[in-house]
Amino acid sequence: MKLSPKHELFCLYYHATRNHKEAAARAGLLLPDRTGLKLLESEAIRKRIEELDEQKGFKQEAIRGLKRIAFGSITDAVRLILDEENIEDIDSLDLYMVSEIKRPKGGGMEIKFYDRLKALECLAQYGEQDADSALPFYRALESSAQKLYNRQVRADED
Repeated sequence: MKLSPKHELFCLYYHATRNHKEAAARAGLLLPDRTGLKLLESEAIRKRIEELDEQKGFKQEAIRGLKRIAFGSITDAVRLILDEENIEDIDSLDLYMVSEIKRPKGGGMEIKFYDRLKALECLAQYGEQDADSALPFYRALESSAQKLYNRQVRADED
């Protein structure tokens, strides 16, 4: 079965991010959360994603996971803490960076994240093995550091 261009894009983005909602949104599909889940139920979609996974291999998957940890957003984890009573569909939250969730006896919630610096170190090791492919990573890292510096300078001026 031949996939539509948008479904092929969904497969490519899902392969890259392992996030159905983000993949559906980037592919230009309406109602990304619902549509992404529905697409993952399709045999043809699952088969195409498996093909993509086999083509790239484990190293690419590891690099992708490390990048999500190093550069990912903690927005959904913060939303879980701030509005834990009203979270209706916890499966829709992107908690990839979360290593542990606890409820202390005193109440509240404690969330621990994977170590971003350790993920960056691992990515740097991959980069040393293949310096040409790591160049965009280092540029992104440099750009992020510059933005953080500029933000700090502005905050100090205020």
